[in-house]
Parts: sequence; C-alpha cells; structure tokens
Amino acid sequence: MKLFKNQWSNIIIIVIILAMVIPQTRKPIQIFVNKLISFAPSINDEDDREKIADYNWILEDKRGKRIEFSEFEDKVIVVNFWATWCPPCIAEMPSFQELYEAYGEKVTFIFVSGEQHETTENYMKRKRFTLPSYKMLTKAPEPMNGKTLPTTYVIAKDGSIVVDKVGSADWNSESFRKTLDKLLSE
Repeated sequence: MKLFKNQWSNIIIIVIILAMVIPQTRKPIQIFVNKLISFAPSINDEDDREKIADYNWILEDKRGKRIEFSEFEDKVIVVNFWATWCPPCIAEMPSFQELYEAYGEKVTFIFVSGEQHETTENYMKRKRFTLPSYKMLTKAPEPMNGKTLPTTYVIAKDGSIVVDKVGSADWNSESFRKTLDKLLSE
C-alpha cells in the first residue's frame, strides 16, 4: 500500500504524457492551456510604432470577391493571421468573436488564413463564428508578417501599428476595448 501511494505522481505524469501524445487529446489540452495563459495584448509605445509601408494588398473573401486593403485606409483595422489547425488560434477565436460582435460596425476586422475557403468556412459555421475570413492573393504590406500563427496587428487610422501580437491573447478584455475606443476617437 505504501509503495502505491508514492507512485501517484509518476502515474499522473504518465497520464499527462500519454494525453499529449494522442492527437485526439493533445489539441484540446493545448487549446485549454492557451486560454488559461492568454492575457490582454500589450500596446506598442508611440515612439516604437512602425507604419504600414503601403496599402497595396489584395485579399479574397469566401465568395471569391477581391478585396483591396486600400479600401480600409484611414480606418482602425484588426488583422489576424490564423489557421483552423492552430491551437493558439482556436483558443483566441471566442474572444475575437465577442469583440467583433461589439465593434464590427466601427472597426475593420480581417482574418487571414492560408487555408481553402471551404475549410475556414466550415470551421466558422461549426463554431458559430461570424468573423470575416480572407485569403491572401498578394503579399501583406511590410512590416506585417503572418509567418507565425497566430499573429495579430491593430492598425490606427494613420497607418501606425498599435499592437503586433504573436501568440494568443484575450482580445475582448476591458483594457483592449479601451484601446479600440481611443483609436476610434482619434
């Protein structure tokens, strides 16, 4: 009996390792952990903010319509690079959905995925998200870079990047909503 009591920690570690090795359990665990460690994104200091090099970027919506990024110049924009297979992306999507429901009429939201429209649309329907998802037809303007997923940029009306966050975050936090409100009032 005493030998079994001392082995509980080893048994728990083995179960955790097995859960992380099995693909069906690994992804939900990764999503859960990402939600636990997600905090509001930090805001770039005004002196450190880079500006969008240009607005020459062509996207395609789920219906195959070409969208010119230049249409959104002089607006507050949230650009998120994501994928349906990315656990940190999945973890932050519910907070983006809540933010989109509150600010979708005032802020331009652009969710960019390299996946086929059918894949992203099926994911959105299954999760009951209404976020606008696009595919890139041309390279994103500098300094935006979506090589690491998720990566999110918040762009002010003057083209300066206020937030450049790599990894998941709680986008529906009170502090981030205040940031958006301030950007909208400028």
